[in-house]
Amino acid sequence: MKIYTQEDANPEAVRAAPVAVIGYGSQGRAHARNLKSSGCEVIVGLRPDGESAKRAADDGFEVASVREAARAARLIAILTPDMTHEKIFEEEIAPGLDQGDALLFAHGFTVHYGRVRAPKNVDVIMVAPKGPGDLVRREYEKGRGVPCLFAVHQDATGKAKDRALAYAHLIGGTAAGAIETTFREETETDLFGEQAVLCGGATELVLAGFETLVEAGYRPEIAYYECMHELKLIVDLLYEGGLAKMHEFVSETAKYGDLISGPRVVNEETRARMRDVLKDIQTGAFARDWILENQAGKPRYAKLLEADLNHPIEETGRKLRERMAWLQPGANATAE
Repeated sequence: MKIYTQEDANPEAVRAAPVAVIGYGSQGRAHARNLKSSGCEVIVGLRPDGESAKRAADDGFEVASVREAARAARLIAILTPDMTHEKIFEEEIAPGLDQGDALLFAHGFTVHYGRVRAPKNVDVIMVAPKGPGDLVRREYEKGRGVPCLFAVHQDATGKAKDRALAYAHLIGGTAAGAIETTFREETETDLFGEQAVLCGGATELVLAGFETLVEAGYRPEIAYYECMHELKLIVDLLYEGGLAKMHEFVSETAKYGDLISGPRVVNEETRARMRDVLKDIQTGAFARDWILENQAGKPRYAKLLEADLNHPIEETGRKLRERMAWLQPGANATAE
C-alpha cells in the first residue's frame, strides 16, 4: 500500500484558483484556515446572518452566500453535515457549476448513496482527515499534520487525483501521510466503525458493564469508575501504541483477564451481529433509514437519544466529574 507524502503532491493543482469552503464547523474552519495559511484564496460560503459567518469574518475570511462562493470558485469543498448536502447542492451549488470545477467532500455518504449526483463535466473527490478539526489545525500550525484518506469518484478533467492530493497537502495531510481509497470503502468502513465499535459498540459495552455491576449490588459510583472513567486510560494506550502498549502498561492480572474473558464477551455471536450491521450499511438499508428519519423530523432519533442521556450512569458521572478538577472549564489553560 502506497502512503502519499508531500513529494507526491502538486499544490498548484488547487492553489491556482479560488477555493470555496461551504460550512464553518469543526472541519470547515480547520480546512479554511489551513488552506489560507498555505496560500490559497478562500471564500467561505454561509448564510450571511449566521453566527458562523461572523466567526469566519472575524478569522479574516471573505464570506459570501453559498451560491456566490460556489460560483466564484473552481473547487467547492462541501463541509456541512451529511443530511444538508442534497439541498445545498441542488439549490445553491449545481446552478453555478462550470465545466472542470471540482466538488470535494470530507465523507463519502451522500455521493456513495446517490443523494448528490454531480454533472459528468466536474470532478468529484474526497479528502477525509482522520481526526477532528481542531487537531487538523493544531498539527498544521506545528508544521505537522493529521493523516488523510483521499478518493476520486469522478474524474472529468483527468486531474481529479492531483486535485485531491493537492488539497490533502494544503491542509497538512501529506505531512502525516495520505492513503488512497474509494468513496465506497471510506463510507462503509467509517459507518461500521462508528456503529459497531467507536460509538454504538463502545457505549453499549460501557452501559452493559455498569448495569451488570449495579444489578449485582455494587454501588453505581464504583461501577462508573470501573466501566466508564477508566476506559480513557485504555483507549489512550491503544491510540498511542496499539495492543502492545496497552499490554505493556496494564497489570499482569488485567492482561490475563483480558486474554481469557474478552473473547467470552465479544464472541462469535457478537461478530454475527457486527456482520448484520455491516450488511445494512453495504446494502444501503442504514442510509435509507437515516434519510427517512431526517425527513420525518427525527422522532425516533430524539427518543433514543433522550433514553441514552437519561441513563443512570449519566447522573452518577455528572456528580463524580464535579470533583475532578482537571475536567473543569479553564483547568488546563496555560499561563500567558
